[in-house]
Amino acid sequence: MGDVTHEQANLLLKLYDLRREPRLREARSWFGQHFDAKTPEEMNKKYPIGSEGNAFFRMVVSYWDMAAGLVNRGLIDDELFFESSGEAWFVWERLRNLAPGLRAASKNPHAWGQLEALAKRIEEWQETRAPGHLAAMRLRINPDRTASATK
Repeated sequence: MGDVTHEQANLLLKLYDLRREPRLREARSWFGQHFDAKTPEEMNKKYPIGSEGNAFFRMVVSYWDMAAGLVNRGLIDDELFFESSGEAWFVWERLRNLAPGLRAASKNPHAWGQLEALAKRIEEWQETRAPGHLAAMRLRINPDRTASATK
């Protein structure tokens, strides 16, 4: 385990406090239960700008990208964060196939780069601790996408 400071632990607890904000909690619940878009066009159709779904998407993804930036800069110990923050990986997993198209559409190749970098490190860490866990999680959270990706 890394050397965790009280400041890092307090920052992690602050991130968890922010997650408890009622509107963000509602957005996170919606994202986990309802968000499903495979292309930017599908996303725009299902969750147009101004819709609650679009707002929820932006709230969840921007929150986790911000949190990822803190961890990526070393402000929170990786292992401390990884042990208790699987939701960051889950959000990236839902966004992963959609991100290239959204980045191209917005002409911003850096969009969600912090979240993507963090998710890659979480995957490496998780695979050393529990080989096969993430493959099982992918199958559980996206059975239709996982099945089509392996064909």
